[in-house]
Amino acid sequence: MVNQMRILLLTPQRPYPPHQGTTLRNFNLIKELAQRHRMCVLSFLEADQSPSKAGPLLDLCEWVETVPAPRRTTELRLRQMLLTRRPDMSWRLWSPEFNERLAARLSQHPFDVIEIEGIEMAPYLPTIIAASQPRPLIIYDAHNAEWILQKRAFEADIRNPTRWHAAAYSWVQWHRLRRYEANIMSQVDHTIAMSAPDKVTLRDVAPNAPITVIPNGVDLEAYGRFKGAPVRVDLLFTGKMDFRPNIDAALWFGRHVLPLIQKQRPQTNFAIVGQRPHPRLDVLRDMPGVTVTGYVDDVRPYLAGATVYVAPLRVGGGTRLKLLEAMVMGLAIVSTTVGAEGFPVVNGQELILADEPEQFAGEVLNLLENPARRNRLGSTGRTFAEANYGWEALTPQLEKVYETGLKQNDGH
Repeated sequence: MVNQMRILLLTPQRPYPPHQGTTLRNFNLIKELAQRHRMCVLSFLEADQSPSKAGPLLDLCEWVETVPAPRRTTELRLRQMLLTRRPDMSWRLWSPEFNERLAARLSQHPFDVIEIEGIEMAPYLPTIIAASQPRPLIIYDAHNAEWILQKRAFEADIRNPTRWHAAAYSWVQWHRLRRYEANIMSQVDHTIAMSAPDKVTLRDVAPNAPITVIPNGVDLEAYGRFKGAPVRVDLLFTGKMDFRPNIDAALWFGRHVLPLIQKQRPQTNFAIVGQRPHPRLDVLRDMPGVTVTGYVDDVRPYLAGATVYVAPLRVGGGTRLKLLEAMVMGLAIVSTTVGAEGFPVVNGQELILADEPEQFAGEVLNLLENPARRNRLGSTGRTFAEANYGWEALTPQLEKVYETGLKQNDGH
């Protein structure tokens, strides 16, 4: 029997509606933990999130408090990058108002556990340490090993002279993030990594920090039993489309892979489904067969209607929720090695791996023309995801981290 705890989550966006990686992870953790614990959420509210549409969060939690997400001017951002040694990400969600609300909440009632959801919430760690009496168990949920993301972005951009300005930015951020992530992990009680490779990468900057891998999961009920009308599309990529790794993936596929596919199969269409498409993606809108949807209420009709799911990611880390969603819905997947990183998959068994444009295009064409192979991959992938990545199986692993940490703290 798990002892009831009072748990506070600090989240970069209100975790409802759950439409992309961070909100999906946070909402599902809250939904599972709320069955046994008293949950509280202090979060930022994005400009496109309605204050009144917190949905089931209000029923799941003791309280949910939000602060408008801060807006940084270009001038302020440049000043912070030039005049401090902190990484850019650490300033993105700094808000004196949020800090004051946090301090006030900490002074009112003690918490057993406070969980920092992602690096953007780490600037509030000093307030947690200073204002909490008694000190709670402090968990850092590292949504990515951020320094390796920037290192990979640098390596991708340095090859393209038109992206050298972005490469320079990533070089600086990569080195700042190494120091910053090491500092976070030295101050918290425990760090959660999304994958075994992420754990290795985080261990590289903080050799003595306690780290446990608890990967992303998927709502098996919502995705595995979807009965809605499908939206038919040949090739599908999903994600938050102002996120740099997703932008790079869509551009690489659209420019270098899709033309090879359409040369052999001219009618092939490709849908990029996800909120906030970055202006850099505008060049794809005029390409034949390409659709950039922007925000959709539900991604599942596109997953249900896609023939092949593509994950052409060249930058990133963690475990991709998008792959789990596609697997549970029985889709055949072609991914880069980076895109599938963190999953113990076998090439050709749960999905297909391809890293070069010609190879990627060839594998996609093979699947488009081979329904039996698609079905075989989709079935194996679904079994893999259902056996290992349901939230109801993953959340108890997090509770074990809580319980062990609290016992150790009591022992001190």
